[in-house]
Amino acid sequence: MPATVILPPPAFAARTLAAAGSPVREILALTARPGVISFAGGLPAPELFDTEGLRAAYDTAFTESGGRALQYSTTEGAPELREAVAARASARGLDTGADDLLITTGSQQALALITATLVEPGDAVLVENPTYLAALQCFGQAGARVIPVPCDEQGILPDALEEIVARERPKLLYTVPTFQNPTGRTLPGARRAAVAEIAARLGLWLLEDDPYGELRFEGAEVPWLAAHPGAEDRTALLGSFSKVMAPGLRLGWLRAPAALRRAAVVAKQAADLHTSTVDQLAAAHYLRAVDLDAHIATVRAAYRERRDALLAGLGAALPAGSVWNRPEGGMFVWARLPEGHDATALLTSAIARDVAFVPGAPFHAVAPDPRTLRLSFTTHTPSEIAEGLRRLTTAVTGP
Repeated sequence: MPATVILPPPAFAARTLAAAGSPVREILALTARPGVISFAGGLPAPELFDTEGLRAAYDTAFTESGGRALQYSTTEGAPELREAVAARASARGLDTGADDLLITTGSQQALALITATLVEPGDAVLVENPTYLAALQCFGQAGARVIPVPCDEQGILPDALEEIVARERPKLLYTVPTFQNPTGRTLPGARRAAVAEIAARLGLWLLEDDPYGELRFEGAEVPWLAAHPGAEDRTALLGSFSKVMAPGLRLGWLRAPAALRRAAVVAKQAADLHTSTVDQLAAAHYLRAVDLDAHIATVRAAYRERRDALLAGLGAALPAGSVWNRPEGGMFVWARLPEGHDATALLTSAIARDVAFVPGAPFHAVAPDPRTLRLSFTTHTPSEIAEGLRRLTTAVTGP
């Protein structure tokens, strides 16, 4: 008999080959060993989770509606959870009804659904520079032309945005305007109004990602971009329970104009049919039984103390001539090393001393700045932060 010819399987889709893995996830895996003090991941502090309250919420979900909790559900989400989210959004100044919302498997899925709904290969997508790394992955996998909008220490420069929109005719602008990941900066209200006006006048979708907005330590609240005139019919607002309740729940939400929301529902049906029913019902029971705002106030107080501990020690830990910001909330401090330094090289030395951070270069859409780095202050106590900074000092100065 002739020898059997074995052919390789067909190639992966080009969009998969074009998308790189997350350097942040790789660093987190590298620093997972015991004893490492990591400023790398944007991880909520696990000791601040309301474990007892959530356990009681799950018990109630099974006691009151066990059959429903374990059954298939509607794609749009459990009505009582959508009603609770709508009430919270309305209380923050954005009139919202339950029917305006889609419950998602984390806000990351909402980002993916909007991308699938709006972005075709070759479409121009605008982003802040630097921006959320997983958004760059999402847009890259969709085949978008990702174009950075010039920013300063407060975020998007409206004049630059207007010029780019007129020239490139992009499909959408993706922004994290409040306590941005990775920089921690917040876009002022006047600039938000200008962005909304530009989007309305020049024809642009706005994708507003707000996972950190409730983690404000100081300063005045700034209304959502979606709440500004001109943005009403063109903004997809993404929210999450990951930073204020628990990320393991994988619960997020999408508020969008009716036609866009319906398209996202269809995309979600193809992705996962619906978000976990039991998790949705438990979250709804939790919001009914617990004062989430009081819990968030406790989290804010702890994170403010941790931010202050990080800021107090950075001057001694980083090379002379380094600069960094002072965010009014969120989870991140953004720093830049002086000329001649490289954050990736420093990371290698830091990991050898059981401390870690994230180099800033991967967060840039173009022209990465090798001197930048992101430090998260939420995961460790002030005393642990002080020890981590001591280790970082030795990584900078050597043995």
